[in-house]
Amino acid sequence: MKKILLLACMLSVMSVHAQDVNKSTVQDQAKAAADAQGDLKKVDTGEKVWKFSGIVGANAAATGLINWASGGNNNLNGVLFARMRLLYHKDKLAWDTNLDTEYGMSYIDQTADKVQKSNDKFVFASKLGYEFAKNWYATGLFGFRTQYALGRDYKGLNENNPIISKAFAPAYTDISLGLDWKPNDIFSLYFSPLAGRFTTVLVSDAMNDEYSDLYPLAAGGLEQSLKDKYAVWKYDDQNNKDYGINTRAELGFSFKGAINYSYKDVKVLTTLGLYTPYSWDKTEIGRNGHDKPIYRDNNRRFGNFDVDWDVALSYQFLKCLQATVSTSFRYYNGVMIERDGYSCERAQFKAVLGLGLGYNF
Repeated sequence: MKKILLLACMLSVMSVHAQDVNKSTVQDQAKAAADAQGDLKKVDTGEKVWKFSGIVGANAAATGLINWASGGNNNLNGVLFARMRLLYHKDKLAWDTNLDTEYGMSYIDQTADKVQKSNDKFVFASKLGYEFAKNWYATGLFGFRTQYALGRDYKGLNENNPIISKAFAPAYTDISLGLDWKPNDIFSLYFSPLAGRFTTVLVSDAMNDEYSDLYPLAAGGLEQSLKDKYAVWKYDDQNNKDYGINTRAELGFSFKGAINYSYKDVKVLTTLGLYTPYSWDKTEIGRNGHDKPIYRDNNRRFGNFDVDWDVALSYQFLKCLQATVSTSFRYYNGVMIERDGYSCERAQFKAVLGLGLGYNF
């Protein structure tokens, strides 16, 4: 009987000890799991709040001719360019800023207009959005577009070539509120029913005086010439053009799409912008040389879209060499382009193929 009681006591003690061991083991395992979870939260997943990318480079080309039967001139071309993007994305806030700029010159071995501007662009855009639904952002946008130097219509007259553009003549400023759809950091679509566009032409009195021989002051000088070209004027009560304003302000609808994609050494950047003002004044005030009606405000009315479409493709090789292809398409209502003695709105297109030093990042 005593042996049975002793055995029972031993089994009871062993059971209590086993429970203590099991409890301690469970506690240790729980602590280890908690520590592992904490360490996991500290791991960098590679998602960066700030992302900076772009293309910078310089392209050059030269042509030399000696006794060339087909004709032509020796020439040298050079272009500096930069297309950069800074993206901030954290939680529900997204801030996307882009800069697209370039400047190029050409030297041509000829009697007049030896040095000519070939490229000139400065485009800045920034939009700030708050995500209210998956991939949808309530967004405010600011955009600005102009150029660096005088633009001329080269007619072989050296310094007497007509001036057709300059810095801040024109300049386009866009301020809008809308919705931005961003399914990822590569692609975005922006819609704005509240889009303001300000077209500015600024010419100083000193510049008007400097080029008075080209643009007689009696007719308004260079300032009036550029305001007429870029439709920065308004009609008075007698349907005569009034050039007393420097900025044409409009409210309208805007659409913008953008792609920023990189794969290994290839980078593709493209932006498309459409804008139409909320203007319904279709009063006909005359006829042009082709017997087409001329409306008030130079056809700037709802349904007539301004178009800006830029595409840039680059390929990086041998670390520092880069091949680039870029195209630009423009169509602006009210911007008059002369050809064959007749001025009207025309589609504008430019393509540049370059090989030179560059860097993708």
